[in-house]
Amino acid sequence: MASHLHERWEGPIRGLRLPLTAWNSLQAEGITTLGQLMAVADRLERLTGIGPKTAQVIRNELARVAASEGQLSNERQD
Repeated sequence: MASHLHERWEGPIRGLRLPLTAWNSLQAEGITTLGQLMAVADRLERLTGIGPKTAQVIRNELARVAASEGQLSNERQD
């Protein structure tokens, strides 16, 4: 993986489009970076305050960011 992509995943989650309930839950869990969020993405429902619908919203947003990063990486290689 290119270093700029690695740096992006270590960055803050503040740019994600998430509902307030998700933000509050993630903050309460101490999750502040994309890397931390990716690490718990498969078990988001276990976090306090995150149900199945909110978990899916978070996963969709992570997928959107990953797709965006992939597109940027491809453009840089061209």
